[in-house]
Amino acid sequence: MTGKEILHKMKIHFLSASQSPTLCSTLSSLVPEYGVYILELKEKVGLGPPAFDTGKGKSKMSKKTTHGYHLVEGKSGHSMEDYVFAQFKEVGDNELGLFAIFDGHLSKDIPNYLKSHLFDNILKEPDFWTSTETAIRRAYRITDSKILEKAKDLGRGGSTAVTAILINCEKLVIANVGDSRAVISKNGVAKQLSVDHEPDKERDNIESRGGFVTKFPGDVPRVDGQLAVARAFGDKCLKEHLSSEPDIMVEFIDDETEFVILASDGIWKVMYNQEAVDCIKNIKDPKSAAKRLSEEALARNSTDDISCIVLRSFVFIYKFVMAVTRSSSFKAQLLADSGHGGMTKATLVERGSNLLAKMTKLHQLRRH
Repeated sequence: MTGKEILHKMKIHFLSASQSPTLCSTLSSLVPEYGVYILELKEKVGLGPPAFDTGKGKSKMSKKTTHGYHLVEGKSGHSMEDYVFAQFKEVGDNELGLFAIFDGHLSKDIPNYLKSHLFDNILKEPDFWTSTETAIRRAYRITDSKILEKAKDLGRGGSTAVTAILINCEKLVIANVGDSRAVISKNGVAKQLSVDHEPDKERDNIESRGGFVTKFPGDVPRVDGQLAVARAFGDKCLKEHLSSEPDIMVEFIDDETEFVILASDGIWKVMYNQEAVDCIKNIKDPKSAAKRLSEEALARNSTDDISCIVLRSFVFIYKFVMAVTRSSSFKAQLLADSGHGGMTKATLVERGSNLLAKMTKLHQLRRH
């Protein structure tokens, strides 16, 4: 067993907390979500039951993030037109978290097409790693062109989209067309990471394309009297007056980051950003959080389809463990504790885990 492998086992031992009650209680006070992280980590390394999948939602995890989603069919009399995409993917030495909400209108085939093709088209762009925003814009245009070419098969409707690409759990790139929204919570404060593309806000652009915006009493503004969003995929009959150009925002995940919400307008029509954050800030499991948001929207009489993804960040604890195990003081103390010999690999792992517990406790005392 190499030193790197021993260190990896030490981290697993450390994070499993099964042989370090002191560490578990310490970390629980440092990071409230630690208990959920432990359960998910055990599943990842084969120490516990598989992640649950109940109803129309899931909870999954990566190295530093857990995510869950929930969907509810609306009361508008048509079949479900919301689709979600949530997946972690290894690309070389990088980990990508790919998340999206696709909210169809007059179509379930177009959001389903987006679910199957949009991220593939983004990742195929040769400059994805060097110019991510440019690659996303190009992929959005290409995907919309393909949808229009297939309009005979996919139908006359369209879809909004909000996509989130999490690069190595450090950089979050949000793109959107339409009114599905992304919101991040940092230290309990909501921040919107997308733009609601409403017809009255984009009247000049619509009119410059030859279209018009209507606003009848009791109704929302609409493009050419039909569509309630100013940007969307598809909608071939309106495409001359309708853009599929995304707005893009970049946010870096740091120690203040708690969670990210992606959701369709079935939630945002009845809830402010801060209300959504406050609604789930104390819910540890992301799938349960997504379900709670959906239930609250229904309680507020939302009639539209509802889709919601919640991502929870564990960047603080991950960074701390990595920093400690890489530090010269940790290695020096471990060497001194080992007595320079006669120690089995299993004992080395346990000693290292115990040392991590002590250093974590010391870190906690210094923070207070």
